[in-house]
Amino acid sequence: MIPRISSKVASFTESVIREMTREADAHGAVNLSQGLPDFPCPPELKRAVAEAVHADLNQYPTTFGESALREAIAVKTEAAYPGWRVDPETELCVTCGATEAMVATMLALLEPGDEVVMFEPRYENYGPDAIFAGAKPVFVPLHRPDWTIDEAELRAAFSDRTRAIVVNTPHNPTGKVFSAEELELIAELCQTHDVLCFTDEIYEHIHFLGEGGHIPPATVPGLEDRTVTINSLSKTYAVTGWRVGWTIAPDWATKAIRTVHDFLTVGAPTPLQAAGVTAMRLPRGYYTELAEHYRRLRDLLCPALADIGFELRVPDGAYYVLCGTGKFDPAKDDVAFARRLITEAGVATVPGSSFYADPAKGADLVRFAFPKREETLLAAIDRLGTLG
Repeated sequence: MIPRISSKVASFTESVIREMTREADAHGAVNLSQGLPDFPCPPELKRAVAEAVHADLNQYPTTFGESALREAIAVKTEAAYPGWRVDPETELCVTCGATEAMVATMLALLEPGDEVVMFEPRYENYGPDAIFAGAKPVFVPLHRPDWTIDEAELRAAFSDRTRAIVVNTPHNPTGKVFSAEELELIAELCQTHDVLCFTDEIYEHIHFLGEGGHIPPATVPGLEDRTVTINSLSKTYAVTGWRVGWTIAPDWATKAIRTVHDFLTVGAPTPLQAAGVTAMRLPRGYYTELAEHYRRLRDLLCPALADIGFELRVPDGAYYVLCGTGKFDPAKDDVAFARRLITEAGVATVPGSSFYADPAKGADLVRFAFPKREETLLAAIDRLGTLG
C-alpha cells in the first residue's frame, strides 16, 4: 500500500513552539520558548482537583460542560465585565482547552472556501485551524515597531468571501492589547460584510494598562451578536496542562460548536472542571496581583534584553516579548539563530518565522516567554549575556 496523508495536513508542519521545548529539554537550556509557567498554580486549585478525584468525579461529564462550571464562568464573566450577561444553558460550551475551542468554532461555523482574516504575526495554530475547516486564511500585517493596524490594509482584506476574523487580545506573540478604536473598526467591518469575530482572550487578565485595559470584543457595539469568545484556565491560573477551555457565543453558534465538540473530544476532564469552579470563584484581588506579578517579570526581562542588544517594544499584555535579532543575526536566519541560542547560550526561544505564513517576514525575530520564576529569568539573562 502506498502511504498517503491528507493534503490539509501536508500543507503545514508540526508546532515550532512545542518543538523548541523538546530541544530545550534535550540540551538542558532555560526554556523561554513555550508559554508554560515554572511556578505552581494556586493551592486552592490543587486541593479542589484532589477533592474531586477522591469524590469519584472521574467519569464522563455533561458533554458541553458541567453545569456548576458553566454557571461559575457566567458569574465570573459578568463580575469582570459588568453588563455582559452570559446564559450558561445556551451560550457556553466547555472544551478541551482554548486550542480545541478555536478549531471546534471554525469547524462549526465555516464552510469550505470561506475566508478568515487573521493578523500577523499570529499564534501558529490559527492558520491550520482554518485549513482543517476548508477555509482560507487571509493575513493582515501588524506593523512594527508598535504593531499597529493599517486601516486600508484591513479594509482591503474583507470581501464577499470573508466569513470571520480572528482577534487575539492581549496578543501572542507581540503583547499588543487592541484599543477601543481598533475594535470599533473591526466591528464596523464585521457589520458591513456580515462577518463573525472569533476572539482568543486567554490572556485577558495579564495586561499592564490598568482598569479597562482589556476590552472584550463581545462587549463592543456591533459585535455582541456575532462574536465567539474563546478562553481557558491555562494562562490565568497557571494550569496549562489541564486543558479546560470554553466558548461564549450566541445560542445558535453555541449549538453548532457543542455538536462539533461532542464528536471531537466528548468532554473536558471532569475533576478538572470541578476545580475550575474554584478558579472562577477566586477573589478579585487575585487578578490584580496576577497582572502585577507579570509586570515585575516583564520589567526584569525586557530591559536586560535591550541592554544585551535585542530590539524590542515592551509588551502591554500577555507574557511574551518579540525581539529583533539584527545585532546578532545579520543573515536573518531565525531558525538557525534560535538553535544557536539553545546550543551556545543555553536559552530556548521561538523563531519569529513560525508566526508568519511567509517565513521571511519573521526571519529577524525571536520570541521570549516570561511566565517564569525570577531566578529562571536571571539565569537566562546571565546566559544571554555571553552572546557575541
